[in-house]
Amino acid sequence: MNRPRIHLTHSAPRRLLLVSLGLLTALSGSVPTAVAAGERIEALFKLYDKNGDGVVTREEAGNPPWFDRLDENKDGQLTLEEVRKGLAAFAAQRGSGFLPGAPGTEPPAVKLDDTLKEQPQLLKGGEYGVGRMVPELALKDLAGHAGKLGVAAGNKALVVACISASCPLSNKFAPELARLEKEFGPQKVAFLLVNPIPGEQTANLQKFTATYGLTSPVIPDPQGTLAGALGAVTTTDVFVIDAARTLVYRGAINDQYGLGYSKDAPTKNYLRDAIAATLKNAPPAVAATSAPGCALDLPATKAAAAPTALTYHRDVERILQANCIECHRQGGVAPFSLETMADISENAAMMRKQLDRGAMPPWFAAPEPAGVHSPWANDRSLSARDKGDLLAWLQSNRPVGDPKDAPVRRVFASEWSIGTPDLVVQIPQPIAVQAEGTMPYQFATAQTTLTEDQWVQGYEIMPTNRSVVHHVIVQVHEKGKSLLRDRAEGAEGYWAAYVPGNTSHVYPEGFARKLPAGATVTFQIHYTPNGKATQDQIKMGLIFAKTPPRYQMQTVAVADRAISIPPGDANHAESTQRPIPYDMNVTALMAHMHVRGKSFKYEITYPDGKTETLLDIPKYDFNWQLRYDYATPKVFPRGSIVKVTAVYDNSAGNAANPDPTKTVKWGPQTSDEMMIGYFETIVPIADVKVAAK
Repeated sequence: MNRPRIHLTHSAPRRLLLVSLGLLTALSGSVPTAVAAGERIEALFKLYDKNGDGVVTREEAGNPPWFDRLDENKDGQLTLEEVRKGLAAFAAQRGSGFLPGAPGTEPPAVKLDDTLKEQPQLLKGGEYGVGRMVPELALKDLAGHAGKLGVAAGNKALVVACISASCPLSNKFAPELARLEKEFGPQKVAFLLVNPIPGEQTANLQKFTATYGLTSPVIPDPQGTLAGALGAVTTTDVFVIDAARTLVYRGAINDQYGLGYSKDAPTKNYLRDAIAATLKNAPPAVAATSAPGCALDLPATKAAAAPTALTYHRDVERILQANCIECHRQGGVAPFSLETMADISENAAMMRKQLDRGAMPPWFAAPEPAGVHSPWANDRSLSARDKGDLLAWLQSNRPVGDPKDAPVRRVFASEWSIGTPDLVVQIPQPIAVQAEGTMPYQFATAQTTLTEDQWVQGYEIMPTNRSVVHHVIVQVHEKGKSLLRDRAEGAEGYWAAYVPGNTSHVYPEGFARKLPAGATVTFQIHYTPNGKATQDQIKMGLIFAKTPPRYQMQTVAVADRAISIPPGDANHAESTQRPIPYDMNVTALMAHMHVRGKSFKYEITYPDGKTETLLDIPKYDFNWQLRYDYATPKVFPRGSIVKVTAVYDNSAGNAANPDPTKTVKWGPQTSDEMMIGYFETIVPIADVKVAAK
């Protein structure tokens, strides 16, 4: 059975498209006068008015979606005056006159919470200890050498920096700390590295300092005595103390890294500037900031412990096993483990913070109304009961309970979670990953040697260094028929994809993706440096279908390459829509934008006029580009209209924004933007033949 090829495009004829572009020009302010704009609209009106009778009917206009909007008296035809009046009102409503689609399809104005990103915020220094004398506390370093907190004779300043070997942000800032040690040490500035994490192993701290070339003494502070006296709240807090033991600066090292973002280079060097000012006996221009990092669980930052009947072994461990351990385990993709009570003691404050922010577990679809079941098979959001119990236990004195109540420990595969692959496709050479900043997307190809087509029922994408891989888009190119393009991410769909927490997929029996004989596989890889220069040689394991599949998996997309995001706009919306060419069975949705992405929404208008929100992502997070898998495939009937709306934050308030002064358009790098709504679909297969194994 031959199926029509899926190709989602605008249905308007080319003539109508040109007319629409003309209307856009008329309203965009590119003409010198309102008279010129009016003349242009009149000329375009005549193009629609085919019989020259002074009115445009719905049929003459090509039955566009904007017709009813301009038809003010609802008589089924448009006069020139109606068109002028309607377009003028629409232009005034839009302000700038930018017309992303036809009238009636403009995106809504949306105001969103951007709490999933966190950058340094300026603080009032006097409220955070700046200007006060620092107490002279007893200290002991890793080697057991005793001392006191203060500026040694002959030195001009002391920098106290919190560190943690298990915190990813602490690791990212470590190279800058090492540079500051070397630069300011000869200028009589001393450094102390304080580790306020209970239970962090000495060997891990020694490896941390050796890896980054840090030479200053490390002070274990498991009780948080020193960190608490200084008022530290995260693993990246730093403090500058002058020769008289006055705290002159506290806060962030710089603004290059934070929660949910990375920049190629810092734009504000708070610590460096504070040290330089102190050496001149001048107050720093910025006295205090917040320091995005892993939250500390110190007495000064704890709420009063409340009694609870919940215990770790009976209640909390089960919640973690069900929702967190897949990633937060030894060898997992997460930066620290939550497998033991000791792990939790080290990371309790960060757990509490991420739960409060809604950042963990990573699930960003808007919650369903009360009483409505989630349509998503992979919905990993915590239930209200589980979230409440976790927070209540974390804020209590954390009873451990009886070990006999502990759940059976989960066992994870040592390598491939999908089982031993039938075929492994790996890029031929490792890719070097730099230590700091950001990297452009990397593009690598691997050639398969299959002599016959194969049907793939499952795949798993496996970096050799998971800690630096943000996401991967895999394309399969049929031998002799596909043009290999650098940066192959885009509107043509994808064959497989990887993000942390979404690294593999196994289709049900009878469903598979086609891998043609002799195909070339391309990997587009986004690397995120973590403070250490390294390399990665990514590979993909494939499981072949054992019996001929009945359905082929395909991925198509609704994309808008014409996006244009104005500089400084914190809430810019773009929208586009496409018709569904035949009854389409959809199994999953996935949104893709870059670091300015703020929200994404899928909507559908059925042939009978009814509308439905398919997926609403009110807090899009570039770091977690999740698939949203339907529990039951959803049918998009032929003749339906699918609409996607994306909202972008191109303001200076967006911590991840590379340049808020730039008009941003479609492009392959994270400094550019994209707007893609992916749809995974199933298509019946006729006369399928699977190569014998």
